[in-house]
Amino acid sequence: MDWSGWFSLFLVFAVLATLIFTRIQAYLVMMAALTLLSVSGILTPGEALSGFSNSGLITVAAMFVVAAGIHSSGGIDMLVKNVLGRPTTARSAMLRIFAPVVALSGYLNNTPVVATMIPALNSWAKRIDIAPSKLMIPLSYGAILGGTLTLIGTSTNLVVNGQYQSITGNDGFSLFSIAAVGLPAALVGIAFMLIFFPRWLPDRREKRPFGNLREFTLEVAVDSDGPLAGTTVEDAGLRGLRRVYLVEIERDNRVITPVRSEEVLRGGDRLVFAGETEAISDLLRMRGIVPSEEHDTSIPLKPDFSERRLVEVVVSPHCEVIGNSIRDAQFRKRYGAAVLAVARNGQRVAGNLGSTKLKAGDSLLLEARPGFVLRQRYSKDFLLINDLEAESPRHEKGLTSWLILIAIVLAAGTGLISMLNASLIGAGAMLVTRCCSVNQAQKSLDLPVLITIAASFALGVALQKTGVAAAVAASVIQLSNGHPWLMLVLVYLCVSLLTEMVTNNAAAIIMVPIVLQITGSAGLNPEPFMFAVMMAASASFATPLGYQTNLMVYGPGGYRFSDYLKVGIPMNLLVGGVTIAVLLTGWDLTAAG
Repeated sequence: MDWSGWFSLFLVFAVLATLIFTRIQAYLVMMAALTLLSVSGILTPGEALSGFSNSGLITVAAMFVVAAGIHSSGGIDMLVKNVLGRPTTARSAMLRIFAPVVALSGYLNNTPVVATMIPALNSWAKRIDIAPSKLMIPLSYGAILGGTLTLIGTSTNLVVNGQYQSITGNDGFSLFSIAAVGLPAALVGIAFMLIFFPRWLPDRREKRPFGNLREFTLEVAVDSDGPLAGTTVEDAGLRGLRRVYLVEIERDNRVITPVRSEEVLRGGDRLVFAGETEAISDLLRMRGIVPSEEHDTSIPLKPDFSERRLVEVVVSPHCEVIGNSIRDAQFRKRYGAAVLAVARNGQRVAGNLGSTKLKAGDSLLLEARPGFVLRQRYSKDFLLINDLEAESPRHEKGLTSWLILIAIVLAAGTGLISMLNASLIGAGAMLVTRCCSVNQAQKSLDLPVLITIAASFALGVALQKTGVAAAVAASVIQLSNGHPWLMLVLVYLCVSLLTEMVTNNAAAIIMVPIVLQITGSAGLNPEPFMFAVMMAASASFATPLGYQTNLMVYGPGGYRFSDYLKVGIPMNLLVGGVTIAVLLTGWDLTAAG
């Protein structure tokens, strides 16, 4: 190797060390490496930026938008209500989580799947009185295993396939080609979790039902045309909520309190709840629950109501509506916002919400247009303390979003169109049908993840171009003494160890050119080795650092680093063993692809 090869090799180790020992975000590290490779002349500008035009990257971005459509249309909420139900044990709760999460992660990038499921699962866990710490790691692990079932289930699979195509010039793998390996690994992994995780995972519950000590009074109504009219309080899922509780029902100018579980809800009933902000946000996502002002015919409802968001504000001493009741203040006309809940001195305010007279220091939960936040920065009426950025779900679009997802999966799975075109059409359909707004689609694009993937390609190109990949491949071939099965095991171990230390995409992109050089030099079939890279980079369970979904559930589950080691190391060994066994028995390693 000349100086460019040694410099590229040094850069790889520098990137790995930076990712392992510092808190610098991965996309900054990868962009720095790309810059050095381009400035030094090792890569041409086209080679350095090749990752930004890779079809795998664009597919990942489009699938983020598709996932946003499922979430914004209330599709995830439909799933929670109709599939998860009310289990009584941690094991049965885990089993109900695995079915939808594994299936969804097979066709949606598992990162947005976990992102959309965390708040729903957190509130559901507290509602069924099971510690979230018993369910969050299974959520992440289930999504990881589900992502190994198809080529679009995880960004790693798409990135590996894209790099394989660009290096070899081959057509790449089909949508379900990885399923032959991923399905046995997923089944064994799920069975292992169901048997051991209820005992191994910690029980870390919140010590009290209200985490932020600010208790709002929320007044909502039962939609006359919604699914809750005619059901009991218990069947509607409004009983036993840990962070929000039903205080009273106002019906035909009379108040029903306390509210019995057997009480049958009627259309137009006004329900008064008390609870914390996050719990109220979850409550407002329920289909059949609408703000009580919608039933006030004196206040016209704007057609863009579904695009509003939740904002928490404090009434300023200079606010011009102090002393007026909420109804007389005409919030919708004056501010373009509706008052959903009010808290005073950290406690709920008794009585009818509309008749509550406002005082300085009152905390209000408003449903407002996005422009409200910008306007109030220059107003003296309110002190903005929290933009919850939670837009109301378009429940009427829930079925449409699922049909779009099914359609693009069938189109790509049958080979009618490519995965890239299917994902782009799906993203466009979510916007055209208004399953999600343009604003929600923009927020769904995880730019750090996308930039990390795109910039990482530069390292892979440099390793191949400078001869580093060929040198490392020769060393692996020599170490394996020419045994193909040993080469496969070594490849899996290398990728698995790298993945636990750095990001899964970075580990895969660094190893793909090396592995292809190994198979090319030894005259081996590259397909099982590419599947080994996909599985090893995805099956990262032992640390929260190796896979993004592990890090996402770290806080919500209240975990410690040791929790991942305890349950993750056995999962790594188990899934790795199943993968190697399937590849050795199902593929002829010596048949050149």
